[in-house]
Amino acid sequence: MPETRTTPAVLSHLLGFNAGYVDTAGFLALNGLFAAHVTGNFVTLGAALIHGSAGAVSKLLALPVFCVAVVLTRLASNALAARQQAPMRSLIAAQVLLLALAAALMLGFGPFADSDRLPAFAAGMLMVCAMAVQNGMQRMHLPQLPPSTLMTGNTTQVMIDLADLLKGLQGDERGAATGRLRKMLPAIASFAAGCALAALAYVALGMWCFVLPPVVAAWTALVSWRERNDRTTR
Repeated sequence: MPETRTTPAVLSHLLGFNAGYVDTAGFLALNGLFAAHVTGNFVTLGAALIHGSAGAVSKLLALPVFCVAVVLTRLASNALAARQQAPMRSLIAAQVLLLALAAALMLGFGPFADSDRLPAFAAGMLMVCAMAVQNGMQRMHLPQLPPSTLMTGNTTQVMIDLADLLKGLQGDERGAATGRLRKMLPAIASFAAGCALAALAYVALGMWCFVLPPVVAAWTALVSWRERNDRTTR
């Protein structure tokens, strides 16, 4: 049975929370580097070049690194599926490893005044790769869930659906709109909660705040594996 047929709502919350957390913690600790919303690095790159702030190299390379990681995620998923193995299990395990390595670098060498220093650069790119794995995995294996990192698209759809409901949608169209809202509003809230907690944790704990993302990713793996085991025993 395909992995995408039934996935608990908690999986969507965990993915969204971790994306918001990693994006915010990385932004605060690495001179404005976005690990999940990688196209935002074009804006911060421009600011770094104009104001002479640190981290220009990391921001410049974040998108190419993200793209390569997505390609590798797709190839790995296809190879695992061809061997009759569950791709999500290995992909989430890879994400846990990437986030754990990033946390080790942040704890061992941070904080960083310049995110282009090798340990900081490596930690940032590991987080970018982890978010690339999450994005690719969700597109391939969890398409029924709203995006966990691209909140602009989710927010736009929510506003469109709210406007249509206020206009007085009826029947199937109303049901479709309310169904999307039930999925997207919690996803946005989870991402926002991750952002807020990351900011608080960074202020309170410094580099120790990076311990949480691999733990949340491991929790995501546990939820996914339990769901798969439940389906195979039914």
